[in-house]
Formats: sequence, structure tokens, C-alpha cells
Amino acid sequence: MRLLRQIFTSFQTKITIVLVLALFFCAALSNYLIYQFSLDNQFEQLRDKLMVVAQTAALMVDADTLIQVPLDREGVSSSQYKIIAAKLNQIKEVNPSVQYIYTLTKTSQEGIWQFVVDPIPATTNKEVTSYPGDRYDASRFPEMMEAFKGPSADRHLMVDEWGVTLSGYAPVRDKSGKAVAVLGVDVSADDVYLTQEEIKLRAIFVLLVGFMLSISLGFLVSRRISKPIKRLIEGTRRLGSGDLQYKVEEKGNDEITELAHSFNSMAQNLLVSRQKLHDYFYRVMQALIRILEAKDPYTRGHSDRVADYSEQIALGMGFSKEKAELLRRTAELHDIGKLAIPEHILNKKEKLTNEEWEEIRKHPIIGEDILKPAILDEEMLAVIRSHHERVDGKGYPDKITGDNISIFSQIIAVADAYDAMTSVRAYRPAMSQERAMDELRRNIGTQFSAKVAEVFLRLLESGAV
Repeated sequence: MRLLRQIFTSFQTKITIVLVLALFFCAALSNYLIYQFSLDNQFEQLRDKLMVVAQTAALMVDADTLIQVPLDREGVSSSQYKIIAAKLNQIKEVNPSVQYIYTLTKTSQEGIWQFVVDPIPATTNKEVTSYPGDRYDASRFPEMMEAFKGPSADRHLMVDEWGVTLSGYAPVRDKSGKAVAVLGVDVSADDVYLTQEEIKLRAIFVLLVGFMLSISLGFLVSRRISKPIKRLIEGTRRLGSGDLQYKVEEKGNDEITELAHSFNSMAQNLLVSRQKLHDYFYRVMQALIRILEAKDPYTRGHSDRVADYSEQIALGMGFSKEKAELLRRTAELHDIGKLAIPEHILNKKEKLTNEEWEEIRKHPIIGEDILKPAILDEEMLAVIRSHHERVDGKGYPDKITGDNISIFSQIIAVADAYDAMTSVRAYRPAMSQERAMDELRRNIGTQFSAKVAEVFLRLLESGAV
């Protein structure tokens, strides 16, 4: 029992099951689509042909004669009945596939129709199939109910004691174009039915073969994947026990081999660094605790881009490479305070509430507090605190105006806004570069410093960034 539990809970077994299900699903889906397409195509061709036959036959029936047939049992003896019956039999002779052909009209009762002319089938010895006036429940056949409007045909095969049939219908119109009756045509659909059954059997066979192949392929693939993973598991166990000199076997050139190589490098680095870790453990823990309290899924990529833009702007404004590099390092950390903002607020797609905006506006101050132990440059700390200030004084957290804002904060403000506009966010798609540049121009003098924004716009227009 324990062995069975280990087998069915192992990674290899799970991979095998997933692969088998995935392969089988693909095979089943493709098989079903091919099967359905074949059936639908064949069935629609038969329906189209049947509607053409019904419409052609309806045009050959004289409506004025048809409506004169007495709707009672004596109606079969009338000259009008015989004329229409002869015409219908003639149509049937021309179309050997037609088994039954008849005409019906509506009664005053909803869904109940009545036969007008239903000629004697050649395959029977009956005198009459249905007498004029015999009632018929047409509500079972929605396509027939619509036949007064135009040609139609059943959407499903009818299987009964007479075999497998498909019916088509067309209106019989008088000289004014008014539909006075419906002509019905029943044709044998045994061939279609047998073909459908044969296709179903083939589909089942293909699925069974596909399932067996999926199992075989899934087992082989899962085994190949799980074997190197087992080696890595053994390596982690040895590493966890303190054996930092253990090496995982590296075979092949795939990602798992690369992972094994990285594992071995990690073990070697841990061996070298073990003593060093003891020296600054507590200082690292203090920094890690601060960072682990923060969560922002997009900060790194966003911060790197803002850092690149900020460095280019600073160089474009004539600052030294040293200053530009210092600004770059600071810009990489400008949003670190957002790591303390709840994730559901940062990634919210809907409009933020006033309380949520207040939480967002705290991140410059939080960032300054986080970095105080690590950054001693007061000017750069001011950049972290003031990168959301606006020249019109409507920014945060201190509502500083104009040149009272650090020039480096003004640079990051422009770079930060541009990257935010051209990046995908949870609440909106990315803007085009052209539209983002228009937004920068529109907000010069209110949100952005003119001298900073104009330098950045020139760099964007020249393709330098």
C-alpha cells in the first residue's frame, strides 16, 4: 500500500498523467472536429439537395386545383385529387430517391395540420396512405412549421419503422404568391445513417489508439524529465545535511543540465561564503526584513528603465558621468517604498478609493525610511522622497513647487511618468510612444519641469533612448 501511494504521488507519475491527458485531449478534440465536419458536410449537402427537390416539386403543383380538393374521405374520388396525385407520382418517378411526397395545409388548431393529397406509395398495396382532412401533428417538426415562409428541411434524421428518412418542405403558392399549402418530400437517408455509424466506430478506434500512444509517449517523456530532477533532489538533500562538497551529475545541454550546473556553483559559493555569512548575518537580516515586508511585482523592470532614462536625461543636461551614474543608482530604488504597499492596491484594475490613494502616496516616505541605513547621501535620499512632487505644487508628499524640487527629483519624475505611460499596467494597456510624448508636452509647466521634459523629448525624437 505504501509503495502504491509513493508511485501515484511521485513527480514522474504526475507528469505522465498530465502528458497523457494533454495528448489524449488533443487527439480527441482533433478527431471530434474531423468527425463532426465530415458528418455536417455530408448532412448539409443532403439537406440542400432535398430543399431544391421540394421547391421544384412545389412549383409543379397547381395551387388552385389543390385547394379545391374536398377535405374529407370522399375527396380521394374527386378529379382535383386525382390530378394532384398524378402530378406528385410523376415527380416521384423523376426522382427515384423520393419515398413519399404529399401536401398538407393548416387547420384552425395551432400546430395541427391536415393532409390534402397523399398519393399511394408504390411499395404498398394500400388504396390510400392518408385521406384528405386527416389530422397531422406538425408541431413535432419545427422545420415543417416554417415551410409556409420558404423551403426548409429537417435538421435531424428520422428513424422509424419505415427506415431512416429526411424530409424537405416547400410552400405551394397561388397566383398571387400566397402560400396555401406545404409540399413535403421524404427521402431515404440509410446511406447517410450508415456512414455516420461507420465514422463513429472509426472515431472510437482512433481515440483508443491515441490513448495507448499517449500513455507510451507520456511514460517515456516523464521518465526522461524526472530522472535528472531526482538527481537534483538528492543534491538538495545532501546540501541540506551540510555536505557542501557534493556535486550533481551534469549530463546534456538542456535547461535541467544548466540547473544542475547552477546548483553545483551555488554549493561551491556557499562553501566559500559560509564563514563570511557568519560575519554580517545580522546586518543582512535587518535589510532582508525590510525588503521582505514589501511587494511590488513590476518594480524591477520599471525601475531599471527609469534609471536608464534618468541617466540619459542627466547626461543630456550636462551633468557629469559621476553624477549621472549616482542618479542612475538612486533611480533604481526610487519606488522601493511601494514594496510596503498592499499588493491588492498596487494591482487594482478599478479606480482607487481615497483611502487607497493615501496608501499609495506614502511610498516616497517609506522608501526614504527604508534606504536611510544604506544611503548616506542626503541629496539622493531627497530624490527618493520627492520624485512625485510637481512643479505646480500638486504633488506629494510635501507639495514642493518649482525649483524648490531637487533637479534630480524632477528628472526622475519625467522618466517615471513616461515609463508608466508606455508600460502595461493592471488597470490599462500601454500607450504608444507618440501619445506618451504628447502627454509630456501637455503637462510641461504643471507636472513637469520644462528644461527636463524638453531634453527628454529631444532624446526620444532622436532615438537616443
